[in-house]
Amino acid sequence: MRIALLAFDGFNELDSLIALGILNRVKRPGWEVALVCPQARVRSMNGIVVEPHHASLAWAQGADAVLVGSGIQTREVVEDVALMGELQLDPSRQLLGAQCSGALVLAKLGLLDGVPACTDLTTKPWVQAAGVTVLDQPLFAHGNVATAGGCLASSYLAGWVIARLAGVAEAAAALHYFAPVGEKEEYVARAMGHIERYMPVAEPA
Repeated sequence: MRIALLAFDGFNELDSLIALGILNRVKRPGWEVALVCPQARVRSMNGIVVEPHHASLAWAQGADAVLVGSGIQTREVVEDVALMGELQLDPSRQLLGAQCSGALVLAKLGLLDGVPACTDLTTKPWVQAAGVTVLDQPLFAHGNVATAGGCLASSYLAGWVIARLAGVAEAAAALHYFAPVGEKEEYVARAMGHIERYMPVAEPA
C-alpha cells in the first residue's frame, strides 16, 4: 500500500507530520508512507525546511491513499492552474483525505461536489464560499473521500486510512501508541467512535 501525504510551501507541521508518524506505525510488507511535495524543499508555516520523500506530485497518482495537508498558502495553491493540473486524483480507486484547508484542494478538484466537509475555523468561510457545507465535527467521510477539521483531528484522518487499508484493529493499535498515558483507552475509544462510523458496511454472507 502506498500512501501519499501532500504538503506545499507554508504547510502546517502538525497536520502533515502527525499523520506521517501515525501511518508509519503500520509495519506490513509493501506499506509505504511518503511526504510528497511539488519541489525538492518546502518551508513550513513556522519556518522549518523539509526535504520530501518524493519531489513530484506525480507519485500521488499511483498511491492507494492521498492525504492533502493544510497550510497558510492553500488559497494560492488552488489558484495555481499548473500545480492543480498535476493532481490527478481518483476516488474510485484511491482513498482521498484532506486536513483543514486541504479541503479547498479537494473542492477545487470537484471532489466535494454535493458532499459536506470538515475544516478548521479559519478556513471555514473559504470552504463555504467554494459551495461546500462545513460540518461542526472533527471527521467526516463519504465513500472514499474524508475530511478532518482541527490540527489534532489529523490523528482521526490517519486512523481512518489505516482502518480502511489495514483494518480497525490496526488503526486502534496505532492510535493507542500515540495516545497520552493515563488516557489511552478513553482516547482510542473516542477516536475509533469517529472512525468506525465511516467504515464500509460489510456485505451479507
